[in-house]
Amino acid sequence: MKIYEEKRAPNPRRVRVFLAEKGIDVEFQQVSIMDGEHKTVEFTRLNPLQRVPVLELDDGTVICETVAICRYFEELHPEPALMGTTTIERAHIEMFQRQVEFGLLQPIAHCFRHLHPAMENLEVPQVAEWGKANRERALAGMDWLNTQLKDREFVAGDTYTIADITALIAIDFRKVTPIEIPDQLTCLTDWHKRVTSRRSSGA
Repeated sequence: MKIYEEKRAPNPRRVRVFLAEKGIDVEFQQVSIMDGEHKTVEFTRLNPLQRVPVLELDDGTVICETVAICRYFEELHPEPALMGTTTIERAHIEMFQRQVEFGLLQPIAHCFRHLHPAMENLEVPQVAEWGKANRERALAGMDWLNTQLKDREFVAGDTYTIADITALIAIDFRKVTPIEIPDQLTCLTDWHKRVTSRRSSGA
């Protein structure tokens, strides 16, 4: 099997950290988004939406979308569980994973895509007002996450899960945007220190 990715992009990193937590080795093939390799005929055949990451299995089956790829590996290698072990755990973790994805990672991505000069030729049209609006949404998302972390060690509870992975990638990705973590969000910064100390965070 093989995963097609752009190593600098946040969503492929979510998969890499997930796999690192599970100790799974997979071949990676780089797809340069800046060079337009995601728009080639060959890659479009794999994913008509022209996005990474993409998992191609040995039998030719293709799985796109970050969480779908993680779910595939969770089913193959259930330990350590990163998506829950009981019905309520799975629902609870999925709830927080979605809230972090749409309330934090997505606004940060919009901020990057609409404000960073390097994205001018990829995000057409760039709308600076939308980028600035998403900066405010990202700040609100960080404030929400800080509140969630006041009474627990990880995003979804007492154990590290895919919700932490998504939040980690979001907080790290904001470094290429004009978004700073407000000083008063101490629970968030303490959590970030905990998760970045994990070996998987370097994936």
